[in-house]
Amino acid sequence: MRKNLTLAWRNIWRNRKRTIITAASVFFGVLLSTFMTSMQEGTYSKMIDNVVSFYSGYIQIHQNDYWENKTIDYCFTPGNSLLETLKNTPDIVFHVPRLESFTLMSHGNNTKGAALIGIDPPKENHLSKLSHWVVEGNYLKPGDDGILLAVNLAKNLGVEVNDTLVLISQGYHGASAAALFPVRGILKFPSPAMNNMGGYIDLKTAQNFFSVPNQYSSLVLMVSDYSEVNRVKHSLKRDLADSYEIMSWDEMDPLTKNMIDADRSGAYITKGILYTLVGFGIFGTVIMMMAERRKEMGIMVAIGMQRSQLSAILFIETALIGLIGVLAGFAISLPLISYLVFHPIPLTGEAAKAYEEFGFEAAMYFSVQWFIFARQVLIIFILTLVIYVYPLVKTYGMKLTRALHA
Repeated sequence: MRKNLTLAWRNIWRNRKRTIITAASVFFGVLLSTFMTSMQEGTYSKMIDNVVSFYSGYIQIHQNDYWENKTIDYCFTPGNSLLETLKNTPDIVFHVPRLESFTLMSHGNNTKGAALIGIDPPKENHLSKLSHWVVEGNYLKPGDDGILLAVNLAKNLGVEVNDTLVLISQGYHGASAAALFPVRGILKFPSPAMNNMGGYIDLKTAQNFFSVPNQYSSLVLMVSDYSEVNRVKHSLKRDLADSYEIMSWDEMDPLTKNMIDADRSGAYITKGILYTLVGFGIFGTVIMMMAERRKEMGIMVAIGMQRSQLSAILFIETALIGLIGVLAGFAISLPLISYLVFHPIPLTGEAAKAYEEFGFEAAMYFSVQWFIFARQVLIIFILTLVIYVYPLVKTYGMKLTRALHA
């Protein structure tokens, strides 16, 4: 093996210019693909982080069948085993309790149906930065008996800060729920859909209103990174068995997931075209190499070299050219991407305004996850195997008399 490697290394440098040009095509392919993939994954990570921090979190824990029915009757009291499991799962950064249901809100002659969400004000603010979106009035305090309303809902009801709102709903197991709530503040979110969603009240107040003391409709979990979501979810399912319904953000928000998948598919096509060009560059080099050395290979086989050894040397030559390009690509892309992970590229102009309108930071983010680089090695290796079919067929199909007279 060592002898074959030495021969292959010497052979590829017999025509330095051709080797450098071929390795350069691999280098630019790896560099562009790595940079593109890193920017995609970094952008997805930041976008998902922004989406889940607005409302859903990365993972939610419910009573079984809650998501299908979404009624107050499917509440639960978190047991010690659940809380202990959450505490002992290292990638769970924190969890936030919520109590959600539907209610009729009335003021004067105006009545609207909307979601009512009971929250722990400090914990909810840690998750969704809810106080940041208060444009009038004040954020809720623990134990507050007031309500925060989304701006469009407040306009439709004709209410302002300090007005009193009548709420009517159905409590736990058919109990009646009705109360008066002063409007503490008005919320204006960057997402139009959320500006129509509903209102927020203190968690304890919500539990009393719906007659479900010490119960939640959901526990919202935040994890250290979105790439850990599936692992954490499966870990929780294993530890909690079938006691609870555990859902990840993509199950609760399939629209965002489908948008990311569609974008990934488009990128796969672009990178496929890029690596097809790289593959043809390597293939062209192999064809020229076989044509130039036809007589030489015939002589080597004639004096006793096994065709299997000759084909192995040709494979190593092809692989070495690809490896040189890959290593050169990593040598440039890895330090550059590592820097950009901690120093995102800021956006300006209309692009920056569009990002900021949706509550996102106006910057391009990057990721340095291992699979971004491993994927490039795998692709080049597969290309090498496919291209190797040509010298393999030529080696075993070579006629010595023709090769020697080439």
